[in-house]
Formats: sequence, structure tokens, C-alpha cells
Amino acid sequence: MIDTHSHILPGIDDGAETMEETKQLLDKALEEGLTGIIATPHAHHPNFPTDVEKTKAQLALTKDYINEQNLPIQIYSGNECRLSDKLPERLATGQALALADSRYVLLELPSSGVPAYTVPIIQQLIAADYVPIIAHVERNQGIIEKPERLEGLLRHGALAQVTSGSLVGSFGKAIQKTAFSLIDANLIHVYGSDVHNMSKRPFAFKDGLAILEKKKQHEMIEILLSNNECIIQDKTMTILEPLKINKGKWWNLFL
Repeated sequence: MIDTHSHILPGIDDGAETMEETKQLLDKALEEGLTGIIATPHAHHPNFPTDVEKTKAQLALTKDYINEQNLPIQIYSGNECRLSDKLPERLATGQALALADSRYVLLELPSSGVPAYTVPIIQQLIAADYVPIIAHVERNQGIIEKPERLEGLLRHGALAQVTSGSLVGSFGKAIQKTAFSLIDANLIHVYGSDVHNMSKRPFAFKDGLAILEKKKQHEMIEILLSNNECIIQDKTMTILEPLKINKGKWWNLFL
């Protein structure tokens, strides 16, 4: 299994602070049954400085440790790229990293809503042969309030990622309900942990899948895990047709 969203590299952003913590997270990843992790430190986030060279150096350091310990897991390059009209240029010049050297790009929106310029940026990325995957869509306040906003973004060619912590309720009931509702409407394509540390922001990768299993989302589990693999293989994903959103029905899900 591949984790498509992690802050596992040491000393880059608000994720792992030290190499020792990275080592602990790698051990935990193996317990979670993961065979690969895409490292996605924040890029061009207003609260974190961006240093691609440091990111590459810490990735190399982590790979060296994995090889030295002969751990049955691989780590891949990437960024959680903040929404910006400069993003296509940053990707082209190597100032921001696509996921595992693929066409897929993890795109982070402001948590407060969906800016008006989101669609033009999605269109620019697609014109440059990238496929944007919007990170943790279920935690975006604009999408929580009006889920059909996400469908609009997907119609322009974006994909969407849900995170395990949301499924297990780590961010509260409203976000958990949003996550399940988006999955039920076929508006989610990729699954990730968004792991930051061992305590407050753990993997919960298996736990999230177990909850989907209890909800009899067997086909969706297979699709999500397969699509995760498609990223590192740079292959086309399985995309289900979104279910038509009935506004009244959707609002009832949040009562």
C-alpha cells in the first residue's frame, strides 16, 4: 500500500522534527502495512519556508537509512503545493515537486474556502500536462458548507484526496461526515494519511480503511489503493462518474 500524503522528512515543516522521529514513523509505517510513502512537505505555504534543496537532501538521508536498515519500504519525492498562480512555473523550474516524479501534483487550498482563482490554476496545470489532486478536501470549510463546490473543481479536471484522520474522526464530526459524504458521491479518488508525528497526527492508515470496510465500501477501498499505486507508476487512475448532487439531500447529511 502507498501513502500519498506525509510530512515524514525531518526538519522541513510542521512534520517530523528530527531524524529520530522520522525513523519512528518509518517503523510505524511498516506496522500499518505500507510499502511506499510519498513525502509531501509544504511548498510555498505562508507559514513554512520552502527549500527544495533541503527537501531533496532530507529525502536522500531518509532513503539512505531505509537502505542501511534494509527496510521493506520506499520513499518518494513530492510536495504539498500551496495554491498559487505561480505553481505551474514553479513545477516547471523545479521549485515545487510533483508526486513521485509523475504527472500528479498535490494541491493545497486555503482551509477557509475555495478561492475564485482555483479553477484557472487547475486549468493551467492541466494545460501543462499535470493532474492536480486537491489535498484533504473534506477539511476545506467552503466544501464542508457547500459540497457541490468540489464537483465543480473535478469537472475542470482536478482529482480529490481524503485523509485517514478525517475518516477516524480526528478533526471532528463535521469533517468526518463530509469525508463519508464525498466518498459516497464518488468525489474522492486518492487516500493518504497526512501523517505529521506519532502523537497528534499519526498515520491512522489502517484504521481509516477499517472504517470504510465497516461501511461496506469494498469497491472504493480497492479503487483508492489502486489509484495510490497509479501515482508512483504514473498511470491513469480509475475515475467513477460523480453522483448527481441533490442539494437538499446533501444538506440533510450534515444535520
